[in-house]
Parts: sequence; structure tokens; C-alpha cells
Amino acid sequence: MDIKGETIAILKQFDIGNKFSYLPVLPKASVLIPLFVKNGELYTLMTLRSKELKTSAGEVCFPGGKRDPSDRDDVDTALREAEEEIGLSPQGVQVVCRLFPIINKSGLLVTPVVGFIEESFCPCPNPAEVSAVFTVPLDFFTSEKDHCAARDAAGMVGPLHSFHFMDPDSGSQYHIWGLTAMLAILVAALALRKQPEFDVGFDSQDPLSFFQQILHRRISKL
Repeated sequence: MDIKGETIAILKQFDIGNKFSYLPVLPKASVLIPLFVKNGELYTLMTLRSKELKTSAGEVCFPGGKRDPSDRDDVDTALREAEEEIGLSPQGVQVVCRLFPIINKSGLLVTPVVGFIEESFCPCPNPAEVSAVFTVPLDFFTSEKDHCAARDAAGMVGPLHSFHFMDPDSGSQYHIWGLTAMLAILVAALALRKQPEFDVGFDSQDPLSFFQQILHRRISKL
């Protein structure tokens, strides 16, 4: 089996299905974590949010946003937002799984949706929302080299992760931190079957209990 087929088989084991249907009704959002294979390695695609936005301006994130009344489910939200933000057609995404939802700093229940895209995809960023699009090797998020973490950060369960990534294509440096960094670490650990070189607070073989704990702590404070 090729690397894409192996990765899909691994990630499908972590699809949440209806495991979290018992959660209280919270405002929802989704992000798309796009993966692709380049030179035999897994990569992910990330965006830099426009500085003109009201929330998280100028921050690195995955394509995504709030649930729209017309969205049928979390996958619909992630695909719609990715098309609006970077011109990625829903037909160009092979959806693999939905991972554990996380409550973000704004109180939104964010569901990560993982999907494969073609290496040849050429983003068309919407300048009102996205100021840059770049790609990162997935194993970057398992290495200690460009990583640091803050302990006991306000509102965080576990360490607040932070990476500094130098994009070899543009020469730009990006600061990847917070929820986006945690999601990138999670997908890298699962897809590569690799425990990161730093403490992440969860077992990469069985991360579900850790993320359930985060959810329940946040919900108890609502």
C-alpha cells in the first residue's frame, strides 16, 4: 500500500462518528486539515489570516470557520470554508475522517476534518480572509528543533505549543501556535504513527481520553 493509502487507513480508525453526540448544544465551527504527498512525504497546507479580520487577525490557521445554517454537518462547514478562503473545490478533497472536537478560546466547538488534496492544487486566497498560503512537512510537528511550549497557560489543558516555521518557498517565517499547533501535532502523531520528541500531554496511540478530558473540563466551566 502507498503512503496515502496507509495514512487513510490509519486515520479512519480515529473517526469520531457519533461519539460526541451527547455534548450540549454549543456554537460550532470546523477546520479542514488538508494533507498531500510530495516526494514520498506527507505535507499539510496552512493559511495566514488577514490582518483585517475581527478575530485571530494575522494568525496561522487551517482553513475553516463557523457553521452556517445551510451546512448539513461539520464536513460541509470545513469544505465550504476552504473553498471560500483558498479556492479549494469540495470535489478536490477526499475526506478521510473527523477528529475529536475541541472548544476554542471563543467558546466554539471546533471539529477538525482531515482530507487529502492533490499535490498540484494551486490555492487562490481570498484577500479579505487570507494573506498567505503555505505548506509544511507533517513531521515538522513531531520535532523538538523549532518547538517550544508554555506550561499553565490561561485556559489551556496541557502545554501551549508553539512552532516557528521558515517557508523555503517564500522565505517567510510563520508562528504556528495554540489550537492550530495542537491539531497539527495530533494529525502528525496519528498519521506518522510517531510520538513527538516533546511532551504533548496525550498518548499518540490512544489520544481520545485526553481530548475527552479537555472537553469535559471546558464544558464544566461554561
